[in-house]
Amino acid sequence: MNIGWIEISLKKYGGVIYNQEAREALADDFNVELVVAEPRYFSKIRYLRIPESLFYLRRLSGQKDIWVRDFYSTLTMPLDKTSGKNIVVIHHDDFSGFPFLVRPIFKIAQKFFYRNLKKADGIITVSEYWRKYFVDKGYRNVYKIYNGFNVEDFIFSDQEILDFKSKYNLSDKPIVYLGNCQKAKGVAESYNALKDLDVYLVTSGRKKVNVKTINFDLSYRDYLRLLKASDVVITMSKFREGWCRTAHEAMLCEVPVIGSGRGGMQELLEGGKQIICPEFKNLSKEVEDLLGNERKRKVTGENGYAYAKDFTKDKFKEDWINLIKKIK
Repeated sequence: MNIGWIEISLKKYGGVIYNQEAREALADDFNVELVVAEPRYFSKIRYLRIPESLFYLRRLSGQKDIWVRDFYSTLTMPLDKTSGKNIVVIHHDDFSGFPFLVRPIFKIAQKFFYRNLKKADGIITVSEYWRKYFVDKGYRNVYKIYNGFNVEDFIFSDQEILDFKSKYNLSDKPIVYLGNCQKAKGVAESYNALKDLDVYLVTSGRKKVNVKTINFDLSYRDYLRLLKASDVVITMSKFREGWCRTAHEAMLCEVPVIGSGRGGMQELLEGGKQIICPEFKNLSKEVEDLLGNERKRKVTGENGYAYAKDFTKDKFKEDWINLIKKIK
């Protein structure tokens, strides 16, 4: 069976990582071809990147048994020259984290997306929140496939974490990780709520928010070491998350998570008995409470791990293979 998987970006964010791991999970059993419609000429011009990608998507052609699409390639699905069945992977359906000026455009595009989505042979969501969301909208063939993780990747020696803290000068105060340094992740509001605490406030990835955190651009292994070294992980996303890989990874590190619980993140935090904090005004109190109670931190971390460990790569692979066989 031939599968064409369409992407407009390969930047290493949660949804893109999920898609990459799904392709890897399917590659042993099916012929999976990655079809990339990344912008080539306007990659550095913010408001022209997506129009250029849509131009390439419009020109897609070819026969596959199954095409796997995202929001953008679903918009152009009636216009391209592809043939075969279509699966649409939806991590979340919330553009509130996008720049204010372009939100009206995406609201219009969303209407076309919903219309084209009716022609899909399968809709994949990554949490119960979004599965129910599309079922309630009247869509059929809506499936849920959770993220999968290798639990072994989250095993660290005590010395490894001590060395990490020493290397980055993080040894003498608690570490509070605020997440990827993006506006939509609530980093600015989290920083303002916690800036008076005597802690290291840390972010990672490309710095897209001007806050006075310690920001690191790390390899994946060092990023996991940072999570493990943290005393608390904050995931105060302002949009409705698909799931929230950062929160899940922190739970696998047995580190307590405080999150907004928006979208699919609520299922994750509630399942792992973590702390849901819907309002930024209450964030400082929640963090201080955890930092001042070592027993509570330990129990919350253990609860998180007990839940998060069951989302395995093997189960992820099995679910994807079974889905493809069902759709074909």
